[in-house]
This record gives sequence, structure tokens and C-alpha cells, in this order.
Amino acid sequence: MKTWRTAHGFTTLTGRLPEVVEQSLRSTGLWKEVKDKLNEPALALPPEQHQRLCISRLLAVEPDVLLMDEPCSALDPIATQRIEEMILGLQERYTIVIVTHNMQQAARVSEMTAYFLLGERVEFGPTGRVFTSPQDTRTEQYITGRFG
Repeated sequence: MKTWRTAHGFTTLTGRLPEVVEQSLRSTGLWKEVKDKLNEPALALPPEQHQRLCISRLLAVEPDVLLMDEPCSALDPIATQRIEEMILGLQERYTIVIVTHNMQQAARVSEMTAYFLLGERVEFGPTGRVFTSPQDTRTEQYITGRFG
């Protein structure tokens, strides 16, 4: 049996490749939009689809945790909403860690929130509590826009 090697360093059966590609693209809601463009350059995709494609690539290797650094930083509000909806759907199967400076986004998609300042973890807890009743004044100052 032939095998193929990915940039992620794992080997899988060649026959599974189409199945893995389709499943990964379906998981991010991208399959219907790109199934007829699989041989075209990814750079031709609009930014929101390109972001979902990057996440699809991660899902293909079946990680336990997804780390997303500013997943919507270059997107317009409509594209941001689509990415956030996708994140909420993926939360059922994955642990997702999001690094963001967008407090509204953190409040919308996070179950737990950690606030860091200069590399120090200042506060950690359920998102609702951190945003409505922060225990540290530095957290409150950041959330209310008086700092940062």
C-alpha cells in the first residue's frame, strides 16, 4: 500500500486523502463553496474562506486542541460572524484556545477567559464572571477600556 507524508509529519493511507479533505472542509462549512475548486490556488480565496481553509488544514490532523491567534483580525464583521459561528460549532469536538484583543469576540465565543498583562496571568474564570464581575482591578480597567 502506498502512503503519503504531510507537512505535519504523519503518514496516512493514500486512499483516505479525499475523505479527510472532504471531512475537514465540511467541518468548517467550506466544502460546498470549494469542492469544485480543489485544484486551484488557495490564495484566490477571499479572506474569510482562506481563514476557514487554514482551520480545515488543522482539523485534517485530528488535533486535541486548536490554538487560534487573532482568528478574525483581518476580517469584516460578516466574515467574523461566520468564523465565530464555526468556532462555536467546533467547540463540541475540540478544545479551542483563542488569543484575541477583541473583548466582544472573547465574550461571544468563550466559555472561560484568561486575562494576561505583560506575560502575567492576572485573572482566569468563567467568561460571564470575568466580564461582569472581574476580581482584579487591572482586568476591569482593560475590559472597560480604561487601560490598553
